[in-house]
Amino acid sequence: MDFATLAFFAGILALAAMSPGPAVVALVARTLTRGRAGSAAFIAALALGDMLWLAAACLGLAALAATLGSFFVIVRLAGAAYLLYLAYRLWTEPAQPPSEATLAPERGPLGLFGAGLALSMGNPKTMAFYLALLPTLIDLEHLTLLGFAEMSAVIAVVLAVVFAVYVLIADRARRLIASSRAMRWLNRACGVAMAGAAVTVATK
Repeated sequence: MDFATLAFFAGILALAAMSPGPAVVALVARTLTRGRAGSAAFIAALALGDMLWLAAACLGLAALAATLGSFFVIVRLAGAAYLLYLAYRLWTEPAQPPSEATLAPERGPLGLFGAGLALSMGNPKTMAFYLALLPTLIDLEHLTLLGFAEMSAVIAVVLAVVFAVYVLIADRARRLIASSRAMRWLNRACGVAMAGAAVTVATK
C-alpha cells in the first residue's frame, strides 16, 4: 500500500479515535479513579478489536455481520455489562483523594484485556467506522496481506498514541484532586458517564 493511502487512513483513524465514544469514556473514567496501571492492556485490546473489524471489512463480512445480528447483540451486551460494572465501581469507590486512597483490588491485565476486547467488538462506533465508512474511502476488496499488515500497524500506533494522551491527561487531572469531597464527585460523575456509555453500546 502506498504511503499516501496509509497516511490518509492514519488521519481518519486518528480523528475517529479522538472523538469521544464508549472506549474513550471507559479509559478516561478508569484512569481518573485508578491511575495508569493496567491501561496498556486495555489499550492493546481496543487496538486488537479494531484489527478484527478491519479484517471483517476486508473479507466483506458486513452482510454477515447483519445476518448474525443476535451474535453481535450478545457481544454488545457484554461490553455494556462491563461498562455498567465500571460505573458501579466508580460510584461506590471510597471518597478519598488519590494520594490517600486504598482502592479495592481490580482484575488483572488479562481480565482488563478481555474486557477491552469485548468493549471494542461491541462498540457501535467502531463497527460503523470499519464496516460502513472505511470501505467507501479505501478499496478494501483488493487489499493484499502486506497492505493489511501495514494498516494493522497503523492501527496499533495511532490508537496507542491517541489513547495514551487521554490516559496521561486523565492521570494528570487525577493528581490535582486534593479533597475527599472532590474525589466523591469525580467518582460519581465518571460513574454516570460510564453508565451512559453502556446504554449507548447496548442500544445502538
